[in-house]
Amino acid sequence: MTSAGRVLAQPTDESHRVTTIELFFDLVFVFAFTQVTALMTSDLTLRGALRGLVLLASIWWTWGSYSWLGNHSKADAGVVRGGMIAGIAAMFVAGLAIPRAWARDGGGLSAALVLAGALAFVQISHIAVYFLAAKGDSKVQGQILRMGAAVCVSSTLLVVGAFMGGPAQTVLWFAGLFANYAGVYFGGTNWRPPMAAHFAERHGLIVIVALGESFVAVGLGASQAPITSSVIIAALLGMLISLSLWWTYFDVTAVFAERVLAAAEGLERIRLARDSYTYLHFPMIVGIIYLAVGLKKVMSYVATHSSHELTGVPLYALFGGVSLYLLAIVAFRYRNVHSLSVPRVVAAFICLALILIAAQLPALAALSMTAAVLVCLIAFEAIHYAGARTRIRYS
Repeated sequence: MTSAGRVLAQPTDESHRVTTIELFFDLVFVFAFTQVTALMTSDLTLRGALRGLVLLASIWWTWGSYSWLGNHSKADAGVVRGGMIAGIAAMFVAGLAIPRAWARDGGGLSAALVLAGALAFVQISHIAVYFLAAKGDSKVQGQILRMGAAVCVSSTLLVVGAFMGGPAQTVLWFAGLFANYAGVYFGGTNWRPPMAAHFAERHGLIVIVALGESFVAVGLGASQAPITSSVIIAALLGMLISLSLWWTYFDVTAVFAERVLAAAEGLERIRLARDSYTYLHFPMIVGIIYLAVGLKKVMSYVATHSSHELTGVPLYALFGGVSLYLLAIVAFRYRNVHSLSVPRVVAAFICLALILIAAQLPALAALSMTAAVLVCLIAFEAIHYAGARTRIRYS
């Protein structure tokens, strides 16, 4: 599309791949995930966990919105490039405000208002850029306007909640997010069918970004103490857990899911992309970030030579985060091929059951149990499904 002799937007095609500006865009989400982890580890209560969840939902909504935009039109050309740069700036400012999003003292600007304003800006600018990029396609533009109505409601609730603070802020921010998620789900399906390879690649990359936060959490948890053999063992166990989560997604599941998306057409592809990627990848990301909270606390205990048991939120975050991630992958697969992965369901519930035992053991033992469950799951699948795995990966 052109405007006054200049490129307004360049539509994508099935050969489209992730652009470098999208990779750069993801860098601010690395920062945002780290900041959410910091907020939750500074308030290891149910309140802190809920606040982390609402922030993760806001971050995910923003990232997902721009993944659809970059799939519709090339992110490194025309007005979309400008929109991506504006989104990067706004999300960086939002990240700065995350750790003090509920604080009411300390001077300076209100972190809650800064965060709400930045998120509102990035969502509204996304709608404007998407509308321009869809010039000439009245159905898509109508869909964007319906999404824009939900975004306006959400943005208003964000700002009002920031003014109110405390529990009211949390409730209103949850309400705003519900307006966004429900608005898209029930607002119609007149989107352009997404380009399968690019869409699957983008979501795979954000899983990698989230898994990177688990490495950061391990490093930060041990950063204020000398390196000991226990620290090295705990760090390697944390890495093994992250590697196992990577394996469960990328070894077969992601490969097959991309093929299923590519084979779907029209309305079915739109719905599949919305359900499998925009919605069902969110609990995967939440599970990974909650896991990072648990890993950070384990490392702090190990680094200070403490044999303290892992209790409360960190305990539930460690085992519950892994369980949530596995169940989200099970749901992802079921939505794609209507097939239930029984071993992964069993592993998820074993993790939940182990909470009762792990609460009586040193933190390092709890970490070892988590790693053992995942390694056993991968070993079982690699042996039991060897033939199917080979056909999917190498056919």
